[in-house]
Amino acid sequence: MTDGNSVRVVAAGDHFVLPSLITRAVEHEVGRADVRELRLGWPLEPFGPVAEVQEASDAEDELIEALAGAQVLVTQMGPVTEKVLAACPELRLVVVCRGGPVNVNLDAAKRRDVRVCFAPGRNAAATAEFTVGMMLAALRRIPQAHDPLARQGSWEGATYYTYEQSGLELEDLPVGLVGYGAVGSRVARVLCAFGARVMVYDPYVHGEIHGLRVTSLDELLRRSQVITLHARLTPETRGLIGARELALLPSGAVVVNVARGPLLDEGALCDALESGQVSAAALDTYEREPLPAESRLLGLSERVVLTPHLGGASRAVAEKAARIAAEEVGRWVRGEPLAHCLT
Repeated sequence: MTDGNSVRVVAAGDHFVLPSLITRAVEHEVGRADVRELRLGWPLEPFGPVAEVQEASDAEDELIEALAGAQVLVTQMGPVTEKVLAACPELRLVVVCRGGPVNVNLDAAKRRDVRVCFAPGRNAAATAEFTVGMMLAALRRIPQAHDPLARQGSWEGATYYTYEQSGLELEDLPVGLVGYGAVGSRVARVLCAFGARVMVYDPYVHGEIHGLRVTSLDELLRRSQVITLHARLTPETRGLIGARELALLPSGAVVVNVARGPLLDEGALCDALESGQVSAAALDTYEREPLPAESRLLGLSERVVLTPHLGGASRAVAEKAARIAAEEVGRWVRGEPLAHCLT
């Protein structure tokens, strides 16, 4: 057991998981603590690869300075690289406020006997809600109707109130879910409440599900007017939905991806949108982020709903992430087993 008052903690938050949220959560968990706050990045600043880690802020030197004498780091996007670990020999615990420690060099942490924890499940509800919102927006063409009226005062969006251009409703609509984890299972429950005919393909999930279990991805695609992706990004699932898979969908199908961009072949999707094989798509994640200015998706605004990776962005997510991370700090201080440790 370690005395919480004697442990120095660095709360390296950012514009989303605020340093103050981390500090309050840590103090609630362990009592008064020596916490130093550090804010990384600026609002809307895209994070990218830094040294040997991915999706981290470019602030190694700033983080090293803040970690002087600290045993614990709680962070959302701090770059815990070989350089940072080598410069901070007293560091013993790193807790990342995300579903995976993509900003940590795990091999280097293991070599230096630094425990690395993460915060699973913090954004499942937010992402599920956002997925359903994106689906409705694409099915009913909400953004396309909003834009001319709000920006130009034009009533031209009323043309969607015709049989030929009106959208689809979820009730009785066959919707296929690719993946049934924390997010997919929540989406399934909501869609069932809407009265959709929910089908699920996930070879790794067994037991009772909401909806009809389908034994192959091809069968799911052939039977689904809408597909929504909820698989993890692995070497096996990268490019899971490409030209062959999109061709299996019924003509005029809708594709939703609020999971990971590389699950979906964007070039093949654009081809399918242009041909009419896919009538609409709603995307929150992309093969390259930020979305390049030359992306073909930007020329398909009448058929796509695009958002800049906001699915997990809710105030509750930031608060949950700070709380889950602080609970790990509390376990470490008390000498208890860590719940979500990877090293």
